[in-house]
Amino acid sequence: MGLPTQPAYPPLYTQVVYESKKNAPGAPQPEPRSKPITLRTLVRMAGNNEPFACLTAYDATMARWLERAGVHLLLVGDSAAQLILGHERTTDMPLGFAVELTAAVKRGAPNTLVMADMPFLTAHVSDEDAIRNAARFVTEGKADIVKVEADASMADRISQMTRAGIAVCAHVGLRPQQVALTGGYRAAGRTAIQAEQVINDAVALEQGGAVMLLVEATPPEVCRALVERTSVPVIGIGAGTSCHGQVLVIQDLLGLTDHPPRFADPVADLGTEIVRAAQEWVSRVARGEIGGQRYTMSEGEARKLGIQSDEQGSRGAGPAPMPRPSTKNPS
Repeated sequence: MGLPTQPAYPPLYTQVVYESKKNAPGAPQPEPRSKPITLRTLVRMAGNNEPFACLTAYDATMARWLERAGVHLLLVGDSAAQLILGHERTTDMPLGFAVELTAAVKRGAPNTLVMADMPFLTAHVSDEDAIRNAARFVTEGKADIVKVEADASMADRISQMTRAGIAVCAHVGLRPQQVALTGGYRAAGRTAIQAEQVINDAVALEQGGAVMLLVEATPPEVCRALVERTSVPVIGIGAGTSCHGQVLVIQDLLGLTDHPPRFADPVADLGTEIVRAAQEWVSRVARGEIGGQRYTMSEGEARKLGIQSDEQGSRGAGPAPMPRPSTKNPS
């Protein structure tokens, strides 16, 4: 019998609005997390029917704010290939870059569980290659756990990685790194045969040593059955509310994605706010009103240079005109 399934989540919008008000200018800042979130924490939460929240993160600044918000797990996804580097596919994620991003996220959120997404083919060539690449995420990237897109055929490899001391989350259902085989991003488990395959994959991978499962883009019934037949925490993305944890790409949550997936419901519209803020900056620069506090020269020092101090009249005057190039023939 697996860990208990989860009830429907409370509306996230209310929580986000509440958090945004707490973090408004002049409002008290949230207290830093006093105790680190570990795998044991998530196992306990799953066993107690306490849903845990996961989001992607790709830099230290965002990770810091997400830790302050109380997010339990941060996934450094290979979606950074698209969202950070501008590629069209997740399969273009460079291994070294993924390791660097993982380390950055852990530095930004040292008390949050950080999971690194192993890029395309970094865990699929051989046991030795998988262990070596995963070890880079653990040692250089400071990851607490690595995620591997896998099916039942990968159970033995997961076992070898686990024996080496690497905590593995097995990703089943829709596997974006397999998109070339399916001709696009398609939901998994929509027929009884497909659903049984997804569930069997999850069971085999847990038996191989996976300490966590992630199931993507399946009907809710499939995820519910998967949770009932496994005994480790299950994270869902577009798989219904039966999972113990839920993850979304942070850009989808914040309204920064032009075409978010159907299962992602934005709770903010930061894209519009970024445009508004940038337009305001363009306008301020044009008016010569950049704001902020200025540096000043010591009293009398400007006169020694034979220049007018900013306090005497150049404030807000805009940039000085560039000298026109001479039209005289130097000869």
